[in-house]
Amino acid sequence: MHTRAGRPPICRKCLSFVLPIALCPAVAHTQEATTLPPVEVVGKYDDATGLWDAASQGAITREGIARRPLLRPGEVLEGVPGMIVTQHSGDGKANQYFLRGYNLDHGTDFATWVAGMPVNMPTHAHGQGYTDLGFLIPELISGVRFGKGPYFAEDGDFSSVGTARIGYANRLPSSIATVTAGSFDYARALLAGSPVLGPGNLLYALEYQTADGPWDVPSNFGKYNGVLRYVQSGADWDFNVTGMAYRADWTATDQIARRAVDQGLIGRFGSLDPSAGGSSRRYSLSTEWRRSRDGVTDTAAAYAIRSRLNLFSNFTYFLDNPVNGDQFEQAEERTVFGAHGSRAWATSWDGRSMVNTLGLQARRDRIDPVALYATAGRERLSTTREDRVTQSSVAPYVSNAIEWTPWLRSLAGLRADFYRFDVDADIPENAGDRSDSIVSPKLSLVFGPWAQTEYFANFGRGFHSNDARGTTITVDPKTGDPARQVDPLVRTTGYEIGARTQAVRGLLASVALWRLDQDSELLFVGDAGTTEASRPSRRTGVELLLQYVPLRWLAFDATAAFTRARFDDDDPAGDYIPGAPDRIASAGVTVDGLNGWFGALRWRYFGPRPLIEDGSVRSSSTSLVNGRVGYVVNRQIRVFLDVFNLFDREADDIAYFYTSQLRNEPAPVDDIHFHPVERRAFRVSVTASF
Repeated sequence: MHTRAGRPPICRKCLSFVLPIALCPAVAHTQEATTLPPVEVVGKYDDATGLWDAASQGAITREGIARRPLLRPGEVLEGVPGMIVTQHSGDGKANQYFLRGYNLDHGTDFATWVAGMPVNMPTHAHGQGYTDLGFLIPELISGVRFGKGPYFAEDGDFSSVGTARIGYANRLPSSIATVTAGSFDYARALLAGSPVLGPGNLLYALEYQTADGPWDVPSNFGKYNGVLRYVQSGADWDFNVTGMAYRADWTATDQIARRAVDQGLIGRFGSLDPSAGGSSRRYSLSTEWRRSRDGVTDTAAAYAIRSRLNLFSNFTYFLDNPVNGDQFEQAEERTVFGAHGSRAWATSWDGRSMVNTLGLQARRDRIDPVALYATAGRERLSTTREDRVTQSSVAPYVSNAIEWTPWLRSLAGLRADFYRFDVDADIPENAGDRSDSIVSPKLSLVFGPWAQTEYFANFGRGFHSNDARGTTITVDPKTGDPARQVDPLVRTTGYEIGARTQAVRGLLASVALWRLDQDSELLFVGDAGTTEASRPSRRTGVELLLQYVPLRWLAFDATAAFTRARFDDDDPAGDYIPGAPDRIASAGVTVDGLNGWFGALRWRYFGPRPLIEDGSVRSSSTSLVNGRVGYVVNRQIRVFLDVFNLFDREADDIAYFYTSQLRNEPAPVDDIHFHPVERRAFRVSVTASF
């Protein structure tokens, strides 16, 4: 294992243990990295190939994911310290994400990649940056590399708050068959393997899942999922081609009005529109290639994605249409083509070790159509708007890493993004095209190590794109009133200082203090087909992480994040940002290899949030405990039990405050609308290896 000068190697026993999160420190000295070899981190992350450049960077290991009880696939991202993953609708819909004082909605400002493909969908029918991880198969994940803040040149659209790159394995340790059964008619079957085929190996996985959930209206969730991946590799290169296919259908219990429960009209798990739900489809073909030779590392990737979504929702019930109700359908069919590549080469300047990187990313989304319809019982009544959109982008970037002294190195980067939006609207006044560009400088400084401790200072500018329809809109499609256009690209600026230490044997600790400013913007609201004003904002916070491995079979971890989120202008409405959490915490204990037993116990705290700008209405906090206990019967058979919401807490997964009207109400009412956490649930799994 390669280690930085002045730092002892990490204990192999600790590395071979399964940590829920592995925030490995810098593992390669720049001088040693002149040939850019792969870094061996035993039992942990397969392709960690560089230095950490911020205290808030890290990696979630394959073993850590395997030991974490997951209610939904998207909860893999809760391994990112300070991240909360919730749901306000049915299981087939993208999760709701929270990080660094942001209600990220379904993915805006947090960029997610899987197997070299971006997951965020711009100009999406439901929400900008929509990130649906329902197609993710946790057993195939090789690891997750994550970072926070707009500090790195390879991170572009949607990455201002953070980025997660989820890798898929090139091969599995053995073929597996897993069968799971649990509460509320939950059932799952998985078959996966990676046999040798010619000069490479063929990784395959087939997954089926069904569930009704604890809801009064059964969710009838059904998922079919498949992966086929061919891999070849040599001493200094590897190559893969991956095909994926995913289909899900469900009935959704959306968030419900608090007063409907208080008045006894429905229970906590009831529905105010039993026909809500949807269907989702995703098919992809991608390829990745990498070669490291003579101090030069080249990478290239290309992908094609075909997706479709039909989503039926009703959040206001009978506010707008007292006869048929307010249900609406958001529908889209999308084709995505993209590619990215980079070249990194090691050299020296004035006797100092240096690595330069040049990269290029390109993407084209064709959404035909992206539409909003008024519906009742999933039957279309009228068209609010129906558009055809082409969105294209290209982004060159460059970065330079220099080791100035044995205790100081820098990483400087520059990124340029160029966008074009073409909108063919059914309302001619809303058609048009826009172009925009933005340049984002980045800089990181790393000091140390001193006494196995490093210090970090980071600065960067980033952005997120806005919905293409909002960039050309002039007429509100519902009222015919003039509508305000959005800026195509919205600037963010981030700052961070932090430290990471291993001064105590078996203990890893990190702290990061950060600030993120976001310019004034307008948002396109997919639920209404028009734009909504927002304001400039500033978020500041501190994040803490502790991991302790006292014994090779026992590990503890804890994270805490505290944030102050405020609008950064004067407005009599107030300066609180609705939905912004100010406190998030988690902790866990993991046991592995104790006379055949393994398990984990995890606690997650989601703090209260203001729901309106003056802070007078707030959500409650949510505290949940999940657990797993398992036993290795023999080399081929493992059995384990997952328990979710162990103490059967009555809490909210998410809450909003807005105006709605129930069927028999004489007038609209301002109220809290919430989606409850699921009842205590059990799932028993048996995994056979062969």
